[in-house]
Amino acid sequence: MKATPHLESTGLSVSVVVYRPDIDQLSSTLTGVATACDMLQTSRPGLPVTLYLVDNGGLPDCSVALEALRAQGIRCDIIEGHGNVGYGRGHNLAIERSTSLYHLVLNPDVDLAPDALTVALDFFEAHTEAGLLTPWVGDERGQQQFLCRRYPTLLDLFARGFLPARLRSLFTRRLARYEMRDQINGNDIVWDPPIVSGCFMLFRTRLLKKLEGFDARYFLYFEDYDLSLRAHDVTRVVYAPSVRVLHHGGGAARKGSAHVRMFVASAWRFFNRFGWKWL
Repeated sequence: MKATPHLESTGLSVSVVVYRPDIDQLSSTLTGVATACDMLQTSRPGLPVTLYLVDNGGLPDCSVALEALRAQGIRCDIIEGHGNVGYGRGHNLAIERSTSLYHLVLNPDVDLAPDALTVALDFFEAHTEAGLLTPWVGDERGQQQFLCRRYPTLLDLFARGFLPARLRSLFTRRLARYEMRDQINGNDIVWDPPIVSGCFMLFRTRLLKKLEGFDARYFLYFEDYDLSLRAHDVTRVVYAPSVRVLHHGGGAARKGSAHVRMFVASAWRFFNRFGWKWL
């Protein structure tokens, strides 16, 4: 099914790209979107919201969750038939269709707090200089995940992603700096973190279109690093901890050899573009 572009003078669009997703987690993500949109529309009655579910392959039956969204007046478009084109290119299929004021890039393993969208749009309306917002991210235990980044070195990536915990502990101070633990916390707004996570990226849509979305040459991994760095050329990026989400994701090394190969290929492309830092 190919979605037809539609015109909005305001509103929010959300894109979720899936490839053989876990149905329970995907349903949880969509339910979280529905709950957050319900609260959003309480403060903004009639606000148009569109969900683009981009099927890169293996989409299970999630009709119950989608019908719950549609019952709230949320338009749901399934984009399918293009095959597994990768994470960034999948989101681009939705971004090119979007004519909303704001666009949320969302992972299918993220649960939104009920007030996440309301607080995020309130923040954008109060801070017109902000064009890309990243939230406080927690794990299943409620502990903060430090997903803002300074520019990485090869040693940072290797130590964080591939060393066993016993050896990784030798790099604790170094990795804490890479993860901006000296600045990122549950209370303080931080302007212009160099790199933010692709699990939740809320943009002003016109700026996202100006950037032409993700660089489709990254199949998986580092597309969010690339887009974050380019976003600084056109707007300000902000970490807003009042916006809260829960992230169930894991690292490449824990997902098998195919993911390790994709990680290495994307890292090579990233450093070739933005500059190599070894140590």
